Amino acid sequence: QVQLVESGGGLVQARGSLRLSCAASGSRFSINAMGWYRQAPGNQRELVATFTSGGRTNYADSVKGRFTISRDNAKNTVILQMNSLKPEDTAVYYCHAAVRVASPPYDIDYWGQGTQVTVSS
Repeated sequence: QVQLVESGGGLVQARGSLRLSCAASGSRFSINAMGWYRQAPGNQRELVATFTSGGRTNYADSVKGRFTISRDNAKNTVILQMNSLKPEDTAVYYCHAAVRVASPPYDIDYWGQGTQVTVSS
């Protein structure tokens, strides 16, 4: 099975930066898409940024120009560089991977346990 390991959450001041990392481990799988979602208290979980295996990226409008997602294919890892952070970025951030398992081939979604990002004013 596939496991997602997240790191990089924490407490930062507004206008500060933080980097989140998510690594997928397992065997006999390939990644269709991988990225980050977030959920603040009282809100629904929302997409932050994703990276497909073909190199296409997708960002929430609220983070465009501030956040950058990148990937390391050799390590099955995605990095979310968060700059110019705002208090409204405060949320639990969840890594997500849409993967294809090899035998028999099927697609499945995996989620990390979540990491808290808190931005103070």
